[in-house]
Amino acid sequence: MGNWKQNILLFDLDGTLTDSAEGILRSAQYMQKKMGMRVWSESELAFMIGPPLTVSFGQGMGMSETQVQQAISYFRERYFDVGLFENKVYDNIPETLSALRKQGKRLAVATSKHQSTAQRILDHFGLTPYFEVIGGDAPGGGRTDKQKVVAYVLEQMQAKKDDVVMIGDRKYDIEGAHALGIPAIGVLYGYGSQAEFDACQADAVVHTPQELLTLFGI
Repeated sequence: MGNWKQNILLFDLDGTLTDSAEGILRSAQYMQKKMGMRVWSESELAFMIGPPLTVSFGQGMGMSETQVQQAISYFRERYFDVGLFENKVYDNIPETLSALRKQGKRLAVATSKHQSTAQRILDHFGLTPYFEVIGGDAPGGGRTDKQKVVAYVLEQMQAKKDDVVMIGDRKYDIEGAHALGIPAIGVLYGYGSQAEFDACQADAVVHTPQELLTLFGI
């Protein structure tokens, strides 16, 4: 512990900074009802926390490309107005971000969410000032997976890869970072599991935000 020296830390949003399950799952149920589908239980929909909606609806629900686009439209009808605020900041996140900033770390968000939605959520919870860049998907942006979002954030920050680490709660965060040659830390207080992090070879795993500080010797 305490051997991580990177100065640029990229954070996932859902399951890493905030507990967003309620809004995502209720909006998915709303979508299923609008599409005339069986409305799945929250446990059946748990796989949706983390991956892009195109993956959740395409691979997770077996929808065609046309159905995926309709499903995303219905999902966002509810999520953009109500669901994004059915959310809460994890304990000790503001204190952790503050401590990292005081140590001179440069922080950014790299999320598969719409960038504008991520901005609204971070603004709502007062977390925006901690971050130099908030990166996500955007209309016409082509940032449809975590690797592309991370690459975008690195470009915006003019960051060198050997000075960067990704922090997230699902394999998509780890794999997206690794695809670019960047190490990644998994957090177990979110929606992932130790088995998931073992399978995708996370470079480190922490149970709490405070443990993250310990990795960096804070």
